[in-house]
Amino acid sequence: MATDPLLRQGPDSTELVLRVGPAGPTWNVLASAGPALFAPLALGALTLLVAFGMAMAGARASTVFVVVGVIAGLEYLIGWLALASSRARDILRVEFAPAGVPTSLRLVRGAGPDDWLPVKTLREVRLTHKVVEPYQGDHKPADSTLALELFLQGVQEQISLPFDGDPQRLTDALKALLSPAGVVVLLRTERSTRDRPQPKSSWTSGGSASANSGGG
Repeated sequence: MATDPLLRQGPDSTELVLRVGPAGPTWNVLASAGPALFAPLALGALTLLVAFGMAMAGARASTVFVVVGVIAGLEYLIGWLALASSRARDILRVEFAPAGVPTSLRLVRGAGPDDWLPVKTLREVRLTHKVVEPYQGDHKPADSTLALELFLQGVQEQISLPFDGDPQRLTDALKALLSPAGVVVLLRTERSTRDRPQPKSSWTSGGSASANSGGG
């Protein structure tokens, strides 16, 4: 039944794949380790300020290096934990079972799958295709994103992802999959034009104009 690249049908279930990658607590923690290195870099100015203050106070260079190392380590650890916590809630895919006419669904997050729910708890699926088109003379291609909203009983989940596929085909495939369970699937398209960059003003010409104005 799956007729869209984002829908993958297996022997036991159909998956709506939003982000590619393994799920589970271990994978989530490991995947967050690399990007967390940016935390000490982002807070480098604060670390250097502490080091400068210690040096001005007469602290030994070895002491400054140790303190800077400890601060950088703490910044990395805090960034790692914060990033892992954020990634844990990210929805990677939505799984429907059985594959043909689903009666159950579950959200698979970065930290692992949620519990199975009756498919009827999903009241509505709303897709918003957002296209930002280039202005006249702009050589950059249009930007296309897809916002997916899942309206469950008492809960609303929203995912936004880059999208270069056919939104109508995805909508039709979801309707074919979920309509037997009474789930409403809606598609909306929003188009806008990319802002044209403002021309840079010349300080020299501005200064000359002010001088001429004052002389008159």
